[in-house]
Amino acid sequence: MADQAVPHFQNSSGHDSVAIGARKFMCIGAHPPFDHPHVFLDMGSEDSIVCPYCSTLYKYDSTLDAYASSPSDCTWTPAAA
Repeated sequence: MADQAVPHFQNSSGHDSVAIGARKFMCIGAHPPFDHPHVFLDMGSEDSIVCPYCSTLYKYDSTLDAYASSPSDCTWTPAAA
């Protein structure tokens, strides 16, 4: 699993909803340093989930790559350790 990164998304711009190409991901809330605790969210078989910290509605979109979002400014890539 170390060779695979979990997709991370955020909603600094305050969009009503964010479409993403992954069902399992991390929500960080906003760009650091204004982020909330990074939480792992799993939609399971559902097509949407709400982050319990920032209330962002994430919607699964199978046309997007697992690391992509729409709007595209909601994708976040953590710095390498």
